[in-house]
Amino acid sequence: MLAHEPTPDDSPVHQASALDQDPFVVGLKQRLPAELQESFTPQQLAALRNAFATRSWARHKLDWRGTFSLWSNQYYFVLVGGRNKRSLSRAQRSVSLAAKAGAATIFLFFSLLVGLVALYLLKSALGINLLPNYSLGLWDWFKG
Repeated sequence: MLAHEPTPDDSPVHQASALDQDPFVVGLKQRLPAELQESFTPQQLAALRNAFATRSWARHKLDWRGTFSLWSNQYYFVLVGGRNKRSLSRAQRSVSLAAKAGAATIFLFFSLLVGLVALYLLKSALGINLLPNYSLGLWDWFKG
């Protein structure tokens, strides 16, 4: 394993200047009492930023944000989406199971319907007449 070679970005001076402009650090220092604002080392500020300023929504596949004005007020909207990595609650698992069962039922119903129509067309093509003098009209529609 290769040892980490220091780069100019690893210097404490560079870390401190980058952290001083970080929005989380700026906001944190503004909320602290004056005597504590400059008492943190760059390593402590970086650790606090990593612990409290993580934004899990920033990693979504769909991240659409915007603002709009309506009369004299300005509003914002956020639309985020992506794969859910959290475990589902019992109610969510029940809804998910019901949705899967419903989708499977609909798929099987339409598959059965298509199969029956295909069999009816095959029967009609072969000239097999199960009920004399009665037709659904599907064969005539299919031919025409």
